[in-house]
Amino acid sequence: MESKGLSRNNRENKAKPKRKEIIEKRKAMDALIKVASAEKDYLSAFPAFRHYQISGLSAFLESGRGDKLSSPVKQFIQNLLKANMEGPYGSEWPAEEKVKRREMVAPEAHYVFLEPHVQGKGLGKFLMQLIELIACKNHMGAVVLTVQKANSAAMNFYLCKMRYVTSTISPSRVDPLIGIEKSYEILCKTFSNEAKAILEEPLELVHSV
Repeated sequence: MESKGLSRNNRENKAKPKRKEIIEKRKAMDALIKVASAEKDYLSAFPAFRHYQISGLSAFLESGRGDKLSSPVKQFIQNLLKANMEGPYGSEWPAEEKVKRREMVAPEAHYVFLEPHVQGKGLGKFLMQLIELIACKNHMGAVVLTVQKANSAAMNFYLCKMRYVTSTISPSRVDPLIGIEKSYEILCKTFSNEAKAILEEPLELVHSV
């Protein structure tokens, strides 16, 4: 009995990733993120995405950092943030607004908001495709984003048009009871098998017999 127990434990220990491997993976991941964050012009590798013109809409894109924006542009972005998010957040908005206002102008800010009059013309899909290309170029394993459940248009856009899926790290998949209490879902699109195993595939519980 004891020898079998030791044998099973040995197999389980071999199956678990070693601490050193985990640390090395984390270092490699941090290095990739650091290189990607240092990029000054994400559009330089995708010149075709600098201009969007369709359905009577013409838009020019340029790269920038949240902390380098002019005051008028920052104010415009924060007003756009409120117009897009106040409704979906509902009663949670007053508390969330302060946090979001700081995040929107941070160096690492990554948000996509569109004014109502340019929605439904393909610009959102165009921007998300660009984000996915930038992620792949920088060896990122996935694009992960948060969407308010109350924002049904956004949920439909990501799940149906962009083919994102509800991630295994989203509250509703971690624990359905917790998911009911949360106002958001975490969606993802993966580009590697490793990322897919972590973010998309259900966790399997292995029971010893």
